[in-house]
Amino acid sequence: MRLTSRRLAPLCLTGALVALIALTPGAAAAAGPRPLEPDDYYDLVDVANPAVTPDGSRVAYVVTQNDRASDAAKSTVWIVAWDGSDRRALTAGESATDPQWSPDGRFLSFLSARPADSPAQVWLLDLRGGEARQITHTAGDIAGYSWSPDGKQLVLSVSKLPPGAKADASDKADPSAKTEPTAHKAPAPIVIDGYRFKADIDGYQTAASHAHLVLVDIASGVDTPLTTDAEFNDVDPVWAPDGKSIAYISNHRADAERSGEDEIYLIAPRAGASPRRLAVTYTPNTQRLSFSPDGRFIAFRQGREPKYVAYMADRLAVASVSDGSVRSLTDSLDRQVTQAAFNRDGSRLEIVVEDRGSTYLAEVTLATGGISRLPAGGINRPVTDPVTLIGESNAADHVVLLATSDHRPPELFAYEGGTLRPLTTHNDALLAGIEFGRVEDIEFKSRDGTAIQGQLIKPPHYVAGHRYPTILWIHGGPEGQDQRELIVQGYSPSLERQLLAAQGYVVLAVNYRGSSGRGRQFQQSILADWGHKEVADLLAAVDYATAAGIADPAKLGIGGWSYGGILTDYTIASDARFKAAISGAGSADQIAMYGHDEYILQYDAEIGPPWKATARWLELSYPFFHADRIHTPTLFLGGEKDFNVPITGGEQMYMALRTLGIPSELVVYPGEFHVFTRPSFIKDRADRYIAWFAKYLKSPP
Repeated sequence: MRLTSRRLAPLCLTGALVALIALTPGAAAAAGPRPLEPDDYYDLVDVANPAVTPDGSRVAYVVTQNDRASDAAKSTVWIVAWDGSDRRALTAGESATDPQWSPDGRFLSFLSARPADSPAQVWLLDLRGGEARQITHTAGDIAGYSWSPDGKQLVLSVSKLPPGAKADASDKADPSAKTEPTAHKAPAPIVIDGYRFKADIDGYQTAASHAHLVLVDIASGVDTPLTTDAEFNDVDPVWAPDGKSIAYISNHRADAERSGEDEIYLIAPRAGASPRRLAVTYTPNTQRLSFSPDGRFIAFRQGREPKYVAYMADRLAVASVSDGSVRSLTDSLDRQVTQAAFNRDGSRLEIVVEDRGSTYLAEVTLATGGISRLPAGGINRPVTDPVTLIGESNAADHVVLLATSDHRPPELFAYEGGTLRPLTTHNDALLAGIEFGRVEDIEFKSRDGTAIQGQLIKPPHYVAGHRYPTILWIHGGPEGQDQRELIVQGYSPSLERQLLAAQGYVVLAVNYRGSSGRGRQFQQSILADWGHKEVADLLAAVDYATAAGIADPAKLGIGGWSYGGILTDYTIASDARFKAAISGAGSADQIAMYGHDEYILQYDAEIGPPWKATARWLELSYPFFHADRIHTPTLFLGGEKDFNVPITGGEQMYMALRTLGIPSELVVYPGEFHVFTRPSFIKDRADRYIAWFAKYLKSPP
């Protein structure tokens, strides 16, 4: 069970200002439409993290583009006005992220590491003119920050740097104290005594890895520790509207790492203050606290108990600040609420709901819990995947969101009267020269009669009545769902599907059991039973496309990343019809993952430790222990530093198939985690996908 890093596309209750200029060459459009190519990864622009001014007049956001020269993704902060004018970049040089407005809207803060190998710090830019100035000088990693309502302070969540990381180069220490040679100094051993001791990207987790809250005075830059107990991890701080308290997430229980819970605390913004526990909730996929405008309630998301950690359907709840009483608002919905934010007067909350391969906007009335769906259209279909609500407007109930369509990466839109008005068009110049495949919703019955939903992507110039080589491309998770969206930054399943379709394949995307969007029972039906119902659902999709006269049963491929790679292993060990497979960041010997990846809480809660549930662990590991059933040539890939699904999973299956004489190949990407960030590796992976399927699925010229 692997939860892939999910793309967060923000929705904002506020007025929007968008900055945008197409950063890609326009020559392609003049030459006429062409298929999508791996090289386009370099030119597609990612738009994210909108932040609105308190008066709703402007929006700051982040534009990320891959740079060929440095082979890195670089991010820049832009702004745009609510009417779409005054689009411009505010930063240049080093990457900048997480823009936030001061309460009076005069200043814009952001995170930036200058120089690039030092910890990111908070920088402040006066919109009336002048250069950005550095506000913080922490020696640790800033996991998040928030402005005080009076604009005089910041609260930071800061964790210590991992061993060997470089401290802030701008510190004020005496240079003479740094003259001793350190080239041959041995790194310190990593001492671990915790239950959950691994995390992808962050590495090994120790007590020193815990984050704590720090207050920073804007004028002087002086910081004051607010929470200091090294035993606890304090994150996601947010100020109360009156500035008299800060809410944050922690867990002070003795069994905190095993509980699968978050505790919501309140603390006064002064040194020595004692925190007050307000509420307890099971940990959701992602948490974001939000005060109501009057400060009486805190909205938050609720997860499920630990054994359901891979099938969490996040719900919306509010806690009373006065007495800590909790009231769930969306239990009757039976769908995952991905985020929520209060409207201006606090009478309702705007929410985003996952449902049957799409997402939609809705609102919940705070007093009654009544839920009503909001109209939304204006791209190709209702709004898809605005996942993270960023902020609230104090002046107008403007809504700004990131939305995608079948053939369009995320861009900023103003939501007005149930329609979407584009604020940015960063990718339009490039997209005008690309012809995408048609995406169609499909629904069919699995072998036991369960209704399954997904999408079918046809290649450009598809001809009805002709059978096509077909690739079953599987989403990760299992939490999450395939949607009619195009996402380009990081792990991008929709772009991969379009890329394969551009090669002349029909591509199947299936929301198998375990996926979100179909309710709690649908998600949890694979509890401790991996590779059974999901495989039946995936094979039913192939049967559907074959019976419809679309798929060529003699030319079938399969692949995916993360749980998509795991399901690839399960499927080719269950059915011999596939002529080529790609297992990215997958695993098959699940016993070997125990203590080796980051999912120990799930394993112990959902299955039980191997010495207590040996038979079940062996059943779940059937692709490895029955590798002799596999006859499909398979490409295995993964990141060298992946702690989410370690490369060991691919190495073991590669070695098993090589031992059995099955054509196979293993590709390890140095320095990469679960989600790749090096542009040349992202392109290389796409090239290898195309080459592998071409080798085994297409007829010789």
